[in-house]
Amino acid sequence: MKEIKFRLEDIESAAKEFLEGIGEDRIFLLEGEMGSGKTTFISEVCRRLGARDDIGSPTFSIVNEYMDGDGNSIYHFDLYRIESERELLDMGAEEYFDSGNLCFIEWPDRLGRLRPDEAREVEIIVEDNGERLLRF
Repeated sequence: MKEIKFRLEDIESAAKEFLEGIGEDRIFLLEGEMGSGKTTFISEVCRRLGARDDIGSPTFSIVNEYMDGDGNSIYHFDLYRIESERELLDMGAEEYFDSGNLCFIEWPDRLGRLRPDEAREVEIIVEDNGERLLRF
């Protein structure tokens, strides 16, 4: 497990180091308390990959799609409002997960049995001094 400490104002370097350390993994489950910086971190990762879209939280749309600099899709899920696995099945979540594209999933505890086996856990912990600890 890799750990990176960063402040939100230095998130660019944390995103760069994260991308250097993910290897061939494509599905990431982001854990962290509300306000820990999950969406901010995903936004910076997408920017580093060349996404030029307006990157924000897909809280109401559940999933946002961004394009990286090579034209590949990046999927960003916010499952906070999901109440059942059926909702995920109805929206075709498994097709996103099986696409081979990068998938970032906030609130992965809502996945239930749909949690992909190959998913990599990513945790953002807010420390007392305001720094973030990124574990993946």
